[in-house]
Order: sequence, then structure tokens, then C-alpha cells
Amino acid sequence: MKILAHINWFFSTVIIFTALTISIILYPILPRPYARKISAWFIRITVFFSTDIEGEEDPAAQMYLINHQSDLDIGIMETISKKDLSWVAKKELFDVPFFGLAMSMPEDIPIERQSKISLLRLLKNSKDRLNKGRVITMFPEGTRSKNGRMLPFKSGAKVVADKYQLKVQPIVLMQTAKYYNIKKFYYKPGCIKVIFMDSFIADKNDKNWLIELRIKMQKVYDDELANNPSHR
Repeated sequence: MKILAHINWFFSTVIIFTALTISIILYPILPRPYARKISAWFIRITVFFSTDIEGEEDPAAQMYLINHQSDLDIGIMETISKKDLSWVAKKELFDVPFFGLAMSMPEDIPIERQSKISLLRLLKNSKDRLNKGRVITMFPEGTRSKNGRMLPFKSGAKVVADKYQLKVQPIVLMQTAKYYNIKKFYYKPGCIKVIFMDSFIADKNDKNWLIELRIKMQKVYDDELANNPSHR
């Protein structure tokens, strides 16, 4: 089984890089967000993953906050959302050849950790994307979690949401690393559960809402894991 999973991983990784190439070619030709949506659907159809959605995407949401486990996460969101998503990601990723181009061309937003200047740029860029009708989309953990326990959420999400009083919708992705894990060279097809939680308006007077949101999202994750045998 492990050998098959490794073969599947290689095939899936080739597909992902092919999809990135397709998106780069299509960006100058098609209006945003079609290039990324097409490439995401290409991945989804070719590597045979599906989604089971609980809850509903809020059409008025201005920010999505999502837990992060796998490189599949972006593709999953791009196929289940019709919105023009503007992803916030570490600046180092924008410097990676080829991959960085696939992020900079659709005007995703880079952020440098521990940089006050970068935070000001994040606010400016977020305002620009919001004015274009896009949804600011973030992994507030800042990196992939490895064991199903969500990492502490970074403050950047709260700073942007509070500044512009955004309508925030949390989204929980279930065990995506179980299907695609780039470090373990592992992939298997499957149905990935996506849970849309209730949206809310960010309140800058509530200093703890981001901390409390992490607790709520973890509870949703844990409850789903405990109550749905398919995750075991």
C-alpha cells in the first residue's frame, strides 16, 4: 500500500505542477479568477478527490480563515468557492521560482513575519483587494499543522479584520494531510470534508476573538473526527 501511495504522490505532484503551469499560461488570457479555478479543477478531477460540504458559504463574507494541513488546501477552496480569493502567504513563497509566479500573477498578498512594515503593506494590499471585490483568504496558523491540533493563530488576520470591520467566515478542512502529504511522499484519493462555520463581523473591542475562534474551530474539528467513522 505504501508503494502505491508513493506512486500516487508522484503522479499527484506532477499534476499539481502541471496545473500551476496551466494557470500561469491562462492568467494573461482569462479574467481573474478563472485561471486559478480551472487549474484547481484540473487537479481535483485528475487526482480523484471529492468534497463533502457542511454548512454554506456566506455570499457576504469578506475574509475566510482556514486551518491548514496540506498543499491540497488551496485547490480545495478554489473548487468549492465561486469567489475571487486573494490568498495571504509567507513572502518566501513568492520568491520560489515558478511557484512564486503562480502566486504573484493573480495578486495574492505576501507577508513577512515579525515585520511592522510588512503589516502596513498587508493592510494596504488587503484594502486594494477588498475594493476589487475579492475575499481575503488566510491560514491563520501561518504554516501547516502536523497532528490535527491547530497551531496558535497569527495576529495578522485580526489586524486586517478589525481595521476594516470585515465579515469573517471560519472554514474547517478535515484531515487533508491524510490524503496528500508532500513531506511523506504520500497521496491517496478520497472525499474531503469541508465545514463552513457561521460568519461574524470582526469587533476590534473584543481583544480575544481570534484566540476564541481557534478554540471553536478546534472543537468543530475534534467533534467531526469523533463522530464520523470515515475519518478513522
